[in-house]
Amino acid sequence: MKGIFDTLINAFRLPELRKKILITIFILGLYEIGGLIPAPGLDREAFTTLVRGWGQIGSLMDIISGGGLYSATIFALGITPYINASIIIQLLTVVFPSLQEMSKDGEAGRKKMQKITRFGAIGLAFFQACLFTWTTRSAMTNVLPKPLNAALVILAFTAGTCFIVWLGERINEFGIGNGVSLIIFAGIVTRLPQMAKQAYEYCTGLSGKLTAKFNSSILGISAGVLAFLLISAVTIALIVFVLYVQNAERRINVQYSKKTIGRKSYGGQSSYIPIKVNQSGVMPVIFAMSILSLPNMIFTMFLSNSESLFATWCRDFSTSPWYYVGEFVCIVLFTFFYSLIQFNPLEISNNIQKNGGFIPGIRPGRPTKDFILGTANRLNWVDALFLSFIVLVPTLIANFLSLPNVWFAGTSVLILTGVANDLVVQIESQLVTRNYRGFLD
Repeated sequence: MKGIFDTLINAFRLPELRKKILITIFILGLYEIGGLIPAPGLDREAFTTLVRGWGQIGSLMDIISGGGLYSATIFALGITPYINASIIIQLLTVVFPSLQEMSKDGEAGRKKMQKITRFGAIGLAFFQACLFTWTTRSAMTNVLPKPLNAALVILAFTAGTCFIVWLGERINEFGIGNGVSLIIFAGIVTRLPQMAKQAYEYCTGLSGKLTAKFNSSILGISAGVLAFLLISAVTIALIVFVLYVQNAERRINVQYSKKTIGRKSYGGQSSYIPIKVNQSGVMPVIFAMSILSLPNMIFTMFLSNSESLFATWCRDFSTSPWYYVGEFVCIVLFTFFYSLIQFNPLEISNNIQKNGGFIPGIRPGRPTKDFILGTANRLNWVDALFLSFIVLVPTLIANFLSLPNVWFAGTSVLILTGVANDLVVQIESQLVTRNYRGFLD
């Protein structure tokens, strides 16, 4: 612990790094302040009541937006449109060669891809704002005419998302860490005290029942407090486990042949290719939850009065056992799919061969590509089972014990630990380049 505090002190002693950290904190503070501004033209209580009926997809969007959706603020859409636009652009990059070439065109290509993603996010934000406004039209106030009021709400929601995207890009440019990830991180962190309070109230509510069952408290501590401490200990253990897996990697040894040019010798050293176990991050979970929540959301929005058997099944799908089976299958499929579009074993194999390297015991060319692909696929199974365990086990326990708002616990831990881990690595790299001891020592 002393080493961590010493590193933090050294980080703030470095003017350049201190400036980046302070700018990042300032921008996140602006994001939190903006999340308190209510959207004009809406009755907050009526809007919240309607949105809560959207099921888990509505709860997911509310948590990612830092509570902005349920509170009907100008940041109600949060950063979700930008995330969706990024995902769509990544998928289109695999389909269209022109986008693939643009993504490989250095800094200029990266700026063009960012511009396309930015405009895509604005378009999705406008579409989503129109959808939200239409489905919650009964929550609009009567101060202005309905068309003008609807236009005002759509403009407020769209402008809020544009401002959040701008804040994220300012973090990327002037701060430290990934701006979009840090905004999601801040949105979840702001909800943690409320989640902890609800868990504590639930545990203390059981205190009378548990104490009566065991006839007394233990060591003068009520049974409810002990239950809360047990939940806290399990949460800490879950965080440690997630951090361990996120930092784990499979290293493939690579040997480079020795070359003699003139009087100098080059190469001959050993290296390795690191393949992370959790290389897909939390994206398969978000994909799975979004896809499976769509039936409930669509029928709740547009066919809320339908009494047909299929409509009732879709509205209740998120609470049925088939939902968890579908979530497991979707997480596995999206883990392999996301690895397919992010990881290119053929390119890695060609780079190794061009640099005069080879994997010991594996012939260059196609056998090397097959070996790397097979290793990545085996890790994908581990990653998929890991994500399924982290997401489904807290949800099932919460349903069994009727704990409130615990269904998002596993996903929130994945997001929080992933973003915090990346931030620590970035600070560590900047400290190491300036001969400071870092977090990892």
